[in-house]
Amino acid sequence: EITSLLSLYGGQFSGEQEIRVNSPFWILNIPSEEMARGLMKRTVCAKSIFELWGHGRCAGELYASLKNYPVDKMLPYLQSDSTYKIRIHTFNKTLTQAQKIKKIDALEFLPFKGKVNLKNPQHIFWILEDYGMNPNNVPEEPNHLYFGRWIADGQRELIESYSVKKRHFIGNTSMDACLSFIMANHGRVKPNDIVYDPFVGTGGLLISSAHFGAYVCGTDIDYNTIHGLGKASRKNQKWRGPDENIRANLRQYGLEKYYLDALVADSSRPIWRKGMLFDAIITDPPYGIREAPRRMGSQKETVKSVERSTENHFFVSSSYHLSDIFFDLLKFAAEHLVMGGRLVYWLPIYRPEYTEEIIPRHPCLKLISNCEQMLSSHTSRRLITMEKVKEFKDQDENSYLLDGQYMPYRGHNSFREKYFSGVTKRIAKEEKDNQK
Repeated sequence: EITSLLSLYGGQFSGEQEIRVNSPFWILNIPSEEMARGLMKRTVCAKSIFELWGHGRCAGELYASLKNYPVDKMLPYLQSDSTYKIRIHTFNKTLTQAQKIKKIDALEFLPFKGKVNLKNPQHIFWILEDYGMNPNNVPEEPNHLYFGRWIADGQRELIESYSVKKRHFIGNTSMDACLSFIMANHGRVKPNDIVYDPFVGTGGLLISSAHFGAYVCGTDIDYNTIHGLGKASRKNQKWRGPDENIRANLRQYGLEKYYLDALVADSSRPIWRKGMLFDAIITDPPYGIREAPRRMGSQKETVKSVERSTENHFFVSSSYHLSDIFFDLLKFAAEHLVMGGRLVYWLPIYRPEYTEEIIPRHPCLKLISNCEQMLSSHTSRRLITMEKVKEFKDQDENSYLLDGQYMPYRGHNSFREKYFSGVTKRIAKEEKDNQK
């Protein structure tokens, strides 16, 4: 998420530090404080950002680093007519108040001239200490220390204010609010973009994009979901109410002006005019666990089921293999994304068989990131982010059939069976353990 936002707002990871997954503290090079604030207005993963004045692997290194920091950069925040306070944050360790005061007093060599104000200071300074990631092996002294001026906090409060629990219209697979915002940030959604979700469901992914100022639209094969009809997914509610629909969800958050529309359509069939229409495609395709993957079928197909929707809408649906869903999605993105536009989607994985080779590819799309969210000991899903780097040509339409990518991924058509076989084994093991 941070890497995507840095490419949107400017900045990069410090040259002296790789992206360290085993540390919660990262050093970034950002050209201006304004850009730093812009980044923090978007992120739901990062808690805070600071102007770094000094750091080191021990207290001595930290103090030496602070003494080398240019005084002219410090002085605007240390004037006699200003107020300030110093806070301490320790990762993986709890300090007593006496220990904290001792560490703060050790910074008396800094040229503070203002007055301390603990309730409403103009400037807040932080000491950050990293005691590693292992709660069972906490060192006496921190692995790394940082000191800096607080600039801004992230958007963690969005997780609560947009919580699905409070949402007007939900379904069986409504996306968690935190993940929705992370996906919008991976897609580098910005004001006046057009964002599309081909498996829109109840519109959870549209809300996060609209919050960032994008115009949103989507399609879904389920007539009842699009129109907010039929049985409700909420506990203790049998049928959906008269105003349970996607538009009402956006209206709930004051985002209705960004809602273009949602269409009843089959994502495997072309309904859009040719050309580059969308700045981002952000979606969560059905895996066959809570919702069946379906597409329009024909009366002649052997596996068929006629489904009846409200108001006498009939359609014949047939099964839609996972491999076909994802390759149709990539082909659609290659054709309809603008250059530099991004495709962000979830890919279900059976972990014992996972390799990088089974990530679907397309010659027009570059893989940007591949992040894992664990679902169980044997399954997970990967958040795949791809960027359009090449203009779509007719010869690219079925290019995936010619390379070796398509065949290995077909093994994931049995993801549902593998998922439930793991569940069955776990239940059997728990019953066996209980009998002991």
